[in-house]
Amino acid sequence: MAPARPGIDPELRALLADMPLMSQLSPEVLAQIRQLPPTPVETLLEGRGVEHREVTVTGPDGAQIPLSIFSSAGADRSPAAPCVYWIHGGGMIMGDRFSQIDIPLEWLDLYGAVVVSVDYRLAPEATGTTLVEDCYHGLCWVAEHADRLGIDPTRIVVAGASAGGGLAAGVTLMARDRGTPAIAAQVLICPMLDHRNTTISSRQYSGDPGVWTREMNEFGWRAVLAGLADEDVPGYVSPALADDLSGLPTTYIDAGTAEVFRDEDVDYATRIWAAGGQAELHVWAGGFHGFDALYPQARVSVTARRTRNDWLARVLSSAR
Repeated sequence: MAPARPGIDPELRALLADMPLMSQLSPEVLAQIRQLPPTPVETLLEGRGVEHREVTVTGPDGAQIPLSIFSSAGADRSPAAPCVYWIHGGGMIMGDRFSQIDIPLEWLDLYGAVVVSVDYRLAPEATGTTLVEDCYHGLCWVAEHADRLGIDPTRIVVAGASAGGGLAAGVTLMARDRGTPAIAAQVLICPMLDHRNTTISSRQYSGDPGVWTREMNEFGWRAVLAGLADEDVPGYVSPALADDLSGLPTTYIDAGTAEVFRDEDVDYATRIWAAGGQAELHVWAGGFHGFDALYPQARVSVTARRTRNDWLARVLSSAR
């Protein structure tokens, strides 16, 4: 008997009917997914006055970390622009720096933000803290080159979706603990925060095909953790384990009621409040995982994205 669970928004359900879904991942399926061609970034930039350039940052272990930088073409750099440091989703096992890039590009359009997207190494080829360290060192490079990039160092926002949201949370914890760089805000979109996979919502969305199921989540976490015992998993990798959520920048978290990550995301916001921090939380009725990225034209997606945009506008304005 299927467990009781919140249903999917009717408009989203109709759109989802044409999407091929699965309940589990395997190494063979992952290899096939990775062979699919990504959406050319040039398609997303058509009609936008955007300058796009690529740089490569050398990490502490010698790894080459690609960064894509997008900025308004011909923009006057006085005053300096806010920056969105974008971390893509994909369960930490797939995707690239152009995945879900339409979300931060909207912030470039609206607020003149410089968008920097990082191509961190993926599991299972990279494991443990490697992924979050790649993201952190890319962010450090951005902060160190703020003048060159035309960025206001007091208005750097770390943002990500799904696995990228979890990595954004880990990077923000890391920056707080290491004392640099300064982060004005973090935007965690349906973030992947807890490797334990034991919440009610994770159990509700198990077994049946979906965009991201409990079984797929287990596969992604196993790839990253590579057999680590629970007591050895760092909070930077699985941010729900972090003992202390004080001293974090103002935070935006959203999720859908009909997804695996719902309860761990609500709990993370609750713990930020308990530590005296500021977080805005939205749980969208009938939203499945990544609904507003997959179907931005749906009414609930339009509302979710507009609400997120309005919050970011307030944050960037107050940080001037």
